[in-house]
Amino acid sequence: MEIKVLQEVNDLPCEVLVINQFEGEKTSQDIANTYAIDKDHFEGKFGQTYLLHTFGKIYADKILIIGFGKKEEFNANKMREAVAKAVKKLQQIQAKNACFDFDINCDYGKSAAIGAMIANYAFDKYKTQKATRLDEITFAKFSEAEVKEGIILGKALEFARNLSNEPAEFATPSKLAEIASNLEGIETKVFDKEAVERMGMGAYLAVAKGSARPPKFIHMKYTGKNPKKKIAIIGKGICFDSGGLDIKPASSMLTMRDDMSGAACVLGVMQALKDLEPEVEVHGIIAACENMPSGTSYKPGDILRAKNGKTIEVDNTDAEGRLTLADALCYACELGVDEVIDIATLTGACVVALGTIASGVMGNDDEMISRVIKTANDSGEPAWELPMFEDYKSSLKSDIADMKNTGSRQGGASIAGVFLKEFVDNTKWVHIDIAGTAFLEKPQKEFIAGATGAGVRTLLNYIKNS
Repeated sequence: MEIKVLQEVNDLPCEVLVINQFEGEKTSQDIANTYAIDKDHFEGKFGQTYLLHTFGKIYADKILIIGFGKKEEFNANKMREAVAKAVKKLQQIQAKNACFDFDINCDYGKSAAIGAMIANYAFDKYKTQKATRLDEITFAKFSEAEVKEGIILGKALEFARNLSNEPAEFATPSKLAEIASNLEGIETKVFDKEAVERMGMGAYLAVAKGSARPPKFIHMKYTGKNPKKKIAIIGKGICFDSGGLDIKPASSMLTMRDDMSGAACVLGVMQALKDLEPEVEVHGIIAACENMPSGTSYKPGDILRAKNGKTIEVDNTDAEGRLTLADALCYACELGVDEVIDIATLTGACVVALGTIASGVMGNDDEMISRVIKTANDSGEPAWELPMFEDYKSSLKSDIADMKNTGSRQGGASIAGVFLKEFVDNTKWVHIDIAGTAFLEKPQKEFIAGATGAGVRTLLNYIKNS
């Protein structure tokens, strides 16, 4: 879909003119006021739509009114949702182009562009009949700079969603490494199994043992002009999670291709940096592998040694993501960065706690945690801080190693955070659990079912504003 920006669209022919109505107010078009408001009593509540034919009275064939709700409650996130709602309605009537001319004083071009791209997305690569999409959108009044930034974030979201939606047969560790190696403006190193062994990543390698596909440890680096900060972002890269020898039920494996959504997020972020051009040095890290059952799989009761020398008793092979992240966190901290953020579909407990609405956030620095959560909420990706009380650590106690890889199911998301903290030195660190937000079983707000690209907007906005 092509997105254009013009200051005025009054004389621009198009199939549909999209305008807004705040509750209790008129629209910018007399014909809409006459038919929608005066005759049909359209109220303009948030998300409501009203479609009417113009019969040649204006330059557009049809007018679509989108309700903006109460004026005092409208914001950038509501703009994104409203535009997405309008695009879905345009798809329903099979429109191919539209002009958006909103009567509003704020420049919400970034949010509008993101909303349009989210709504125009469909993963139909493997379908013979493709989804209905818009070909062209023209926004009036918004600044080109805001819309351009929105397009950058929208493309990054699409990149990540495509990867997470791909079957595991496609999105293998080697494929992720290939994608990372081909990113423009990014310096990439890929470490094979032998190199990872030399680095002492025993926790990560144990998870990879059961698969016929070799693990790939991926380190990407972006260097902005005059970088003011160094940030490492780590994405959980389990390309398929069967549970290992502690195998999952068949129904729980159906969407386990999405267990590399953290890695997809990091790849989406890294591919966008050349266009966003933040003055930051960014390291993107993925410990990619599959967790499979076989004669070579790691076993319950095994003792693993992580990169920092700490030993881990395997209590459950289905708690594999934290093992790969443990070594990745050690590696990231050794880079001398100022901050580390890991993002992972880590625990079902986080889904129980927060559902599919919000991601869980933990870390070792209150100020950084607050900045990440504020950025997430401002980006339209709600986040909530979960505690990491010292008492949770007792749940990980092992009689034969420094710790177990799992503890009690009660407080499971927080216990996983406490486990990860053992592999972070004094570097500022935040953990984002996207287990509930990365993949939707049914449509939610502007998203269709499937991968959401969770974390892409948060991380890009956080990096840009660092």
